[in-house]
Amino acid sequence: MTSHIMPTYQRLPVTFARGQGAWLWDDNNNRYLDALSGIAVCNLGHAHPAVHKAICAQSEKLLHTSNIYGIAVQEQLADKLIEKSGMDNVFFSNSGAEANEAAIKLARKYGHERGIDSPAIIVMEKSFHGRTMATLSATGNAKVQQGFAPLVTGFVRVPYNDIPAIEQAISDNNNIVAILVEPIQGEGGVNIPADDYLNQIRALCDEHELLMMLDEIQTGIGRTGEFLCFQHNGIIPDVCTLAKALGNGVPIGACLARGKAATILTAGNHGSTFGGNLLACSAALAVLATLDAENLIEQAELKGQQIAKALSRILQKNTHIVDIRHKGLMIGIELDKPCAELVTLALHKRLLINVTNEKTIRLLPPLVIDAEQIQQLIDTLAALIQEYTRSAVN
Repeated sequence: MTSHIMPTYQRLPVTFARGQGAWLWDDNNNRYLDALSGIAVCNLGHAHPAVHKAICAQSEKLLHTSNIYGIAVQEQLADKLIEKSGMDNVFFSNSGAEANEAAIKLARKYGHERGIDSPAIIVMEKSFHGRTMATLSATGNAKVQQGFAPLVTGFVRVPYNDIPAIEQAISDNNNIVAILVEPIQGEGGVNIPADDYLNQIRALCDEHELLMMLDEIQTGIGRTGEFLCFQHNGIIPDVCTLAKALGNGVPIGACLARGKAATILTAGNHGSTFGGNLLACSAALAVLATLDAENLIEQAELKGQQIAKALSRILQKNTHIVDIRHKGLMIGIELDKPCAELVTLALHKRLLINVTNEKTIRLLPPLVIDAEQIQQLIDTLAALIQEYTRSAVN
């Protein structure tokens, strides 16, 4: 059958028809354990009744007006996000890339208001911030950028988890206005920085009057065992971007700002036709309420420890394992050779995983994953890795 979809994805040979919690069923009614959550989107799993109820209830009343009018449910969501984050205000978009676009625009306007004609933002190697032209240019992955030159200028790239490199970049460039960083790099290989990395960036931003901008699109909404990953460090950024799990599958993004950053964008500076629409905001409110009601954020830390410790114990003698690292239910198993084949091999075992940065198996299971499913994940994946490293890597 001829497909009329642009071939922008190398799709796996499966189509899912329905889901429930951590399970997915394909169109032949085969059941799969989802350890990827739509790439950190479905933190509440699939077909969660609270989200379903919220979507149905809102769709019966009103789907869209426009941001030129007041939207009560958007105000309610903003209030809840500010309460949970410690930020001051929020701009709603439809995706993570759009949220990061808002952050980049905010930083540039901040620079212009300080008299800097060509403001620059420090970004990191191996980062991922989206696929629009600005976020693509901020991303630290040459493969993602290939074929799209000329890229957007105004980004200064340094190695991740390297404070001296940031200090040097600030010293070398008088146009730096902000630092944009992921608390944990997801697409870059589940790279977890030093415990005080974000604290040191916060101190540098304070010292040099820069905006600290955190991309929490993958790490946010409870994924790492706190509502937002920066809360592990006891700091607050100037700008924080969210998306993915905020709507549990309903597209929504958010750019949160605080202090001086909260007053930069004013009427006419930025906008979105669908951003913060009633349906998306209703879904997001249901997500936030459910995280609290079911105590899922605290469980994410405990479940992540259980999975990482079990895999470390089982695989401790496997010399092809470079590292097993995690923060909450964001888990990376790094091998010493490329292992993209494991995605298809796992699919044959009815397990959904991902390989990122060529060598790192990435696990992002839903926060609702239960004890039996955790054990199935551990047993299936450990056996798969052992078999693969014996036959394919040696």
